[in-house]
Amino acid sequence: MQFELLGKRRAGMLAHVTSLPGPHGHGDLGPSAFAFVDFLAAAGQSVWQMLPVSPPGFGASPYDSPSTNAGSPWLISLEQLQRDGLLSKTETRAPQHLQKTSAQLGKSQLFRERLLRVAFARYQDANIHEPRALTNFRHAERGWLSDHCLFLALKHAARGAHWTQWDGPLRKRSRTALLRAQDELAQEVAFHEWVQFVFDTQWRALAAHCKRQGVALLGDVPMFVAHDGVDTWAQQRLFRLDKRGNKRVSAGVPPDAFSETGQLWGNPVYDWKAMQRDQFAWWVARFRRGVDMFDVLRLDHFIGFHRCYEIPADAQDARRGRFVRVPGEALFEQVGKALGGLPFLAEDLGIVTAEVVALRDALQLPGMRVLQFAFGDPNGSDYLPHRYPSSTAVYTGTHDNDTTLGWYRSLGRTAAGRAEKQRVHAYLGPSRDPLHLQLIRLAYASVADLAVIPLQDALGLGQKSRMNVPGTSRGNWSWRFTRRDLTARLAARLRTLAASYERT
Repeated sequence: MQFELLGKRRAGMLAHVTSLPGPHGHGDLGPSAFAFVDFLAAAGQSVWQMLPVSPPGFGASPYDSPSTNAGSPWLISLEQLQRDGLLSKTETRAPQHLQKTSAQLGKSQLFRERLLRVAFARYQDANIHEPRALTNFRHAERGWLSDHCLFLALKHAARGAHWTQWDGPLRKRSRTALLRAQDELAQEVAFHEWVQFVFDTQWRALAAHCKRQGVALLGDVPMFVAHDGVDTWAQQRLFRLDKRGNKRVSAGVPPDAFSETGQLWGNPVYDWKAMQRDQFAWWVARFRRGVDMFDVLRLDHFIGFHRCYEIPADAQDARRGRFVRVPGEALFEQVGKALGGLPFLAEDLGIVTAEVVALRDALQLPGMRVLQFAFGDPNGSDYLPHRYPSSTAVYTGTHDNDTTLGWYRSLGRTAAGRAEKQRVHAYLGPSRDPLHLQLIRLAYASVADLAVIPLQDALGLGQKSRMNVPGTSRGNWSWRFTRRDLTARLAARLRTLAASYERT
């Protein structure tokens, strides 16, 4: 559906698919996703923002994906495969170790992959002639699907070894070696094609339900990709790699007030000159795939489209890095021509320079404001609602922040924090509402066209419900809610607030 992010006041909610309820270790595209859309509609919400739905990478992070265009196999609904007759009720009965309130990401993947392979075998047995729908899907997604499926088949054959450790002809993508592997691994390649076809089928069904309920989908595009991934292997010339495919430099951010040594993310860095010679075809294809799935895309780390922080590959932290200019203007000129517009939201958080603001404004992209950042500066902050332009998306917090209550409770630990807490109360004024509801009201009342609330904040949850702690690789991405959390009372309260501030 065509969706204009600007020019109309909207309310939305941030919740990743894995956070949904469900019997198989974490949420997926099954019945709980449809029920959540119904709740959003009842609550006056017209936007559902997700984290990336591509396959997760190191530490189960959705921002380190080994394939930017593929859908995550682990989001496929086994319940729907049971309804399709490819799995039995007994087979889909989840073992006890998956019946926990937090997402069991690793254990669930093992369980889900086994059943996906069972379902695929039955699908092949039942379809002597290839169904037209699968043929059409293969043709429509041929630009990325073939490399994705062959890469996974080769990884499977190599017992998970990094692609830089493969035999030279495969590592360097010799045409002869690739054709031989395609033939020898045809069954494994076919499995991964089918998995992506099933994901696409289930995704289209969910997107159609969102459209019927008037809920737009806001997706998320990570700035970088995984080194051990199909994008890097298939497009080696577009990355700063040596002859064996090893990284020459890594992505990250420099030291700041939050980290004396900066953040060393470890992702490969793009060769922007090579990308520009190719008229940014890789980015254009990536964005085209994204807008085919979502109504709007959030551009993670938008700063990286102006300049990139490169760190030597042998560095142990981010202190020895340097900034390199990125041709963002030229990139988005090509993207705009290809897509007929720029349906993006810029995640312009962090150390934002005047040049980054100029790029965002030249592209006429809405930026982001986070209320948790509004009260730390005694001299005032651009995150204070009375300073917003209307072309803005306001958040109480994001997936990288503590929950609103967790953040607020932590302010009493230091003198600076206690002063910040006083500024919070001075700005909000007297209220009997709990703090999380006061900040939701503040977001809704602001002039920002879009107000997005993490579901944890709508539920009034504390620090234990935080989604992610940046710079850490353990204990993240595991928060889930239950069906009992989405009450009619909560929906009515949110709808009343949204209606009061003309966001329904």
